[in-house]
Amino acid sequence: MTTPKNMPEEFLQYIWENMLFYSDNLKTKAGETLEIISQGKRNTDSGPDFFNAKIKIGDTIWAGNIEIHKNSSDWQKHNHQTDKAYDNVILHVVETDDSPVKRNNDKLIPTLLLIYPEQLQVNYQNLLDAKTWIACQNQFHKVDPIILQLGFNRLMIERLENKTDEILERLAQNGNDWNETFYQVLAKMFGFKVNAVPFELLAKSLPLQILAKHKNSLQQLEALLFGNSGMLNNQLLGDDYYLNLRNEYSFLFKKYKLKGIESHLWKFMRLRPGNFPTIRISQFAALIYRSHGLFSKIIEFEKLDDLKELFKVSTSEYWNSHYSFNKLSKRNSKKELGDTSVNTLIINVIIPFLFVFGEKQNKQYLKNRALEFLEQLPPEHNSIIKNWNKLGIETRSAFETQSLLQLKNIYCEKKNCLNCQIGVKIVKNVTN
Repeated sequence: MTTPKNMPEEFLQYIWENMLFYSDNLKTKAGETLEIISQGKRNTDSGPDFFNAKIKIGDTIWAGNIEIHKNSSDWQKHNHQTDKAYDNVILHVVETDDSPVKRNNDKLIPTLLLIYPEQLQVNYQNLLDAKTWIACQNQFHKVDPIILQLGFNRLMIERLENKTDEILERLAQNGNDWNETFYQVLAKMFGFKVNAVPFELLAKSLPLQILAKHKNSLQQLEALLFGNSGMLNNQLLGDDYYLNLRNEYSFLFKKYKLKGIESHLWKFMRLRPGNFPTIRISQFAALIYRSHGLFSKIIEFEKLDDLKELFKVSTSEYWNSHYSFNKLSKRNSKKELGDTSVNTLIINVIIPFLFVFGEKQNKQYLKNRALEFLEQLPPEHNSIIKNWNKLGIETRSAFETQSLLQLKNIYCEKKNCLNCQIGVKIVKNVTN
């Protein structure tokens, strides 16, 4: 069968790694017999594509690295001839041999033409060309569901590691201050996407150490947070609550030489009143008020229910009858952070911090606890998960929904099918 051309290099690497090429009676381009003892391990860093490979050319066994290109001339195009990292390449694997490749000592590097079943390329091209929600949507049902279930753990670890990188970057910016870093990330999440940016800016403009000095006064905490949010600058006159906060903030503003953010950054449009930033700021103040040393407490909690209880905070009494300053609402009700919001905070803030802190402090039990909490939390409900459900995937926990989010965002969206267990199964199917 004629081998099709114009496949990306990553596809050729996939073919080599999974030994999907025709491997009987192999010969190098120079006509020497070739046996692949070990194709080597994929190199994800700079340097040759596979390392620690072992091959037999003629009667000689070689151990070293493998480099894969579409065309042998790519060796020169990529300037490998001047890179000492490629001196130990024992085999050059290509689709087209259009130029001899030599080592620095002028000796030819053995070359193998990679020939594989054409159906593999057809299967992969079909995935690349698909316009469906996920590339394999029309073939998804052909793959044993257990393949996906087995992949959940790897996907979940990947997702936590991605969030770990973000946390570590912010931690470095904060001089390795875990408490300040946790406070900033938690504040950002309190914005629940729509107001994530202004909430993050608010936290950065108002360091935790300032709030800690007023941890015993909810009114002062609210004055600091509402004041630095810019929301106390909109009116000169108002009700007693508003004026008290304004007067309190005026003193604290001068004392700490604060610089707040602009009130226009906050979004109220198309939000349910219960999600207004005024409500969220009051709830955030209540959390800080009742939870001195918040990050330390979270590290100590062994039960998910205790963690949930910590986040069951309500606004101050004023907000029971208001959604905005100086404007009485028709309803009077306690505004507590709901179960869904609490779960969202735990999934997106608490669990990643437990995981990364456990990693940095070499405390495996914290990493295990993070995964256990995810398994205990109910599945999330969003548009991505609904589409997975339509494809027949039943979700039983946040562990599974987070894994599916990782699969969709990192693999399906980027057509990264060759690194997806489902995609690999579909590409390998040469009988469909």
